[in-house]
Amino acid sequence: MPQPLTGQTALVTGGTRGIGRSIAEKLLEAGAGVAICGRREADVNRAVAEMAARGRVEGMACDVGLYEDVAALFRFVRERLGRLDILVNNAGIGLFQPVDQIPPEEWRRVMETNLSGVFYCTREAVPLMRAQGGGFIINIGSLAGKNAMAGGAAYNASKFGLIGLSEASMLDLRYDNIRVSYIMPGSVATEFGGPVTGEEWKISPADIAETVLHLVQLPARTLASRVEMRPTRPPRR
Repeated sequence: MPQPLTGQTALVTGGTRGIGRSIAEKLLEAGAGVAICGRREADVNRAVAEMAARGRVEGMACDVGLYEDVAALFRFVRERLGRLDILVNNAGIGLFQPVDQIPPEEWRRVMETNLSGVFYCTREAVPLMRAQGGGFIINIGSLAGKNAMAGGAAYNASKFGLIGLSEASMLDLRYDNIRVSYIMPGSVATEFGGPVTGEEWKISPADIAETVLHLVQLPARTLASRVEMRPTRPPRR
């Protein structure tokens, strides 16, 4: 029987909407205290106010692609929540252009958010988790992390890199009782991929949130290090 997360705390990056918002809500419902971040303060404040009835939730504006922002975010988490049991690295952005048309500054922005941001947050989380005897890090990747696509040079590269970072982190941290998993969704019904109306065949953000909850409630002796998720019945081509 899965145990509630009462007494545990979690940080969900990119937690103001979409997949991150669903994950934050699911963890709150399971009894965890939750901190979220997003790049815009107004979005963070609105999301915190909307989720407040579900449990203890804190929020702070943060660009995870900036190490100084991430360091400040983890100071905030320590001050407000006192500990960190679960980190969900969800913040991400997309850029879909042919490789020769990608502006260098946009390439950097994708890499800094989707890859460096995960590294920064992981690096800051580890001392907190190690000091308390363990924790769980879940990175939200994509099937684009193993399936290249035309126009996906920046996004594919960031998600391919996320797989390597996740798997190496798992090996580095397993004997500190810090488990590392990554989830690779296919098409998800969020604004990230454009309008969601008429696309009921896509994975729901709530499905990914259920998967996150299942992962963190697995017995401590077990690690599902990689989870691939696909729509059951995508349109025929």
